[in-house]
Amino acid sequence: MEEVREFYRMPLIGDDAPSFTATTTQGEINFPEDYKGKWVILFSHPADFTPVCTSEFMTFARMQPEFKAMNTELIGLSVDSLYAHIAWLRTIQEKIEWNGMKNMEVTFPLIEDISMNVANKFGMIQPNQSNTQAVRAVFVMDPDSKIRTILYYPLSTGRNFDEIKRIIQALQKADSEGVATPADWRPGDDLIVPPAGSCGLAKERMETEEDDSYCLDWFMCLRKDNK
Repeated sequence: MEEVREFYRMPLIGDDAPSFTATTTQGEINFPEDYKGKWVILFSHPADFTPVCTSEFMTFARMQPEFKAMNTELIGLSVDSLYAHIAWLRTIQEKIEWNGMKNMEVTFPLIEDISMNVANKFGMIQPNQSNTQAVRAVFVMDPDSKIRTILYYPLSTGRNFDEIKRIIQALQKADSEGVATPADWRPGDDLIVPPAGSCGLAKERMETEEDDSYCLDWFMCLRKDNK
């Protein structure tokens, strides 16, 4: 009998993140219940024991303390088995030295998804790339488990981890201060003050001299980042 595979609509920005229970290298996790109140980066990779994925996992492991300082947890996924995951991560820690990194221990959970259940829920299996491997997807979820950012990379291209971190910083800044961030924004740069009512972003605008605001035209006002 032919196997019937369940298909899901790919989740979009603003949706509730799909829920799942999964076996990982750090034990079973239940999402989103185990991550309430946390930002989450869920990312997929095509396969264990591959060079691009190895460079990415080493980089995520190095940056994990930076993400934790931003109340952000990491969850990895591929359609490999738990045994393959464990063997690969051990090899990374014991044998691989790259870009100034060595002895990199991966302590965030890596999901075993042989059934592709989680990968299909998040649209990580894209047939024009591969029916048997997940693309390099990144989903950023906020503390309410809403999807806030989606990034997709082809199989051959490693991710930009500075950009992933910058996205978290920008989203947190926007949420906490009711602002937007301009192109190439970095923490400490000037912030965009949205016009009242635009994009649902904003808190009541301050129009005092102490606000450090300035306008380039009626539709584009900014202010200094005093925090």
